[in-house]
Amino acid sequence: MAAHALHQSIMREYDIRGIVGETLSAEDAYAIGRSFGSIVSQNRGRTVAVGYDGRHSSPGFEKALVDGLTDCGLEVIRIGLGGTPMLYFAVHDMAADAGIMVSGSHNPPDFNGFKMVLSGRPFFGPDIQNLGAVAEKNEWVSGSGNSHNCEIIEKYVARILNDYTSPRGLKVAWDSGNGAAGPAMEKLIESLPGTHYPLNSEVNGDFPNHHPDPTVPECLEQLQTEVAERSCDVGIAFDGDGDRIGVIDDQGEILWGDQLMVLFAADVLRSKPNSTIIADVKASQILFDEILKMGGKPEMWRTGHSLIKSRMIETGAPLAGEMSGHIFFADKWFGFDDGLYAAVRLLSYLGKQNKPLSEIRAELPEVFNTPEIRIACEDHRKFDVVNSVLSSIRESNAKIIDVDGIRVQTNDGWWLLRASNTEPVLVARCESNSQRGLQRLQDTLKHQLSRHGVKTSAL
Repeated sequence: MAAHALHQSIMREYDIRGIVGETLSAEDAYAIGRSFGSIVSQNRGRTVAVGYDGRHSSPGFEKALVDGLTDCGLEVIRIGLGGTPMLYFAVHDMAADAGIMVSGSHNPPDFNGFKMVLSGRPFFGPDIQNLGAVAEKNEWVSGSGNSHNCEIIEKYVARILNDYTSPRGLKVAWDSGNGAAGPAMEKLIESLPGTHYPLNSEVNGDFPNHHPDPTVPECLEQLQTEVAERSCDVGIAFDGDGDRIGVIDDQGEILWGDQLMVLFAADVLRSKPNSTIIADVKASQILFDEILKMGGKPEMWRTGHSLIKSRMIETGAPLAGEMSGHIFFADKWFGFDDGLYAAVRLLSYLGKQNKPLSEIRAELPEVFNTPEIRIACEDHRKFDVVNSVLSSIRESNAKIIDVDGIRVQTNDGWWLLRASNTEPVLVARCESNSQRGLQRLQDTLKHQLSRHGVKTSAL
């Protein structure tokens, strides 16, 4: 195969992702395998673990990808259908030099993509751009490799169960949204104490019941109904490839990623006091304040699962999390985001409490905030808009955190504006200790956006 130019739009910050048949094809999958395989070989790697999710295009992409890797002379360990965390686990458990997952994550059914790890670290940002350059320049290593199948789901689930420590079982509703985590979820709940009600555990790339994205309230309605009808203690949902978690309490209310992190931080800091706990810039100030109260060291960091994992390695943090439901445990676990593992840690925590989850949530300090607001903005403009707003805000001598976009702190609270690294949107959020304060923050942000040519009705 000659040099191959990958569509620039699919080369994202954290992974490769595109529309099947338009910007992403089986030929691209082969070229990605050859290019990634060449990089692995140049790093003296020999083995690559490969998995794929439940999308209709994934088996074909996986085959083309494996062909590309073996044509580099590599040994490929094929773990088959499963969630992205199962692939991460396979890389660790089998001491593979690299791993690559065929997955479109929570995107619509006509999307697909690839997530990669190399030498125990996320492969993202400049690494992905370099992969594209290797393909375009045909700088491929050649060889005669081989592949073999490896069933790892039983071992993966057993390892997750190993960290279940609750003295009692709970009544739990589960929803994998017809995503790739379904089979592992079914095996997990077979061995957990308590009473369990699985929803949508059959893998189906059409996602017939609802879209598999636990950050979208509409995607949690079926789970909320199940929790109410079964009088469950908690409801747990996963995204399309199982690396994110969504949670419903016993009263049907959603717990967002930063609220969950308060519970997880309490659990981790009990055994590891004074540890660094990382959360992304979209997280509530309540989380950072609570970590400090519990004797931890809160750190605000850039949004993005690859960026968070890299920062965890740098700081030695035992726990990190994002508003989007990516939860990363390096306490007992391996530092990667895994919805099923986070679920087991949550159930272990709740099983030791003498109060329901709704009561635990109600004890958190009350704040008024917006959800994550996504504002359409062309890819070629979004970073310029953020930079322009940042420049004008600096002139006002406001207190600014610019680790990722702009987080501006005022007497009313804070507002955030950042450019998405994966989509043509601006991401905004506001939080205050009063409803009037929240409205003032929203008005300020709306004014700043309108000054720079962006109009929105979402604020």
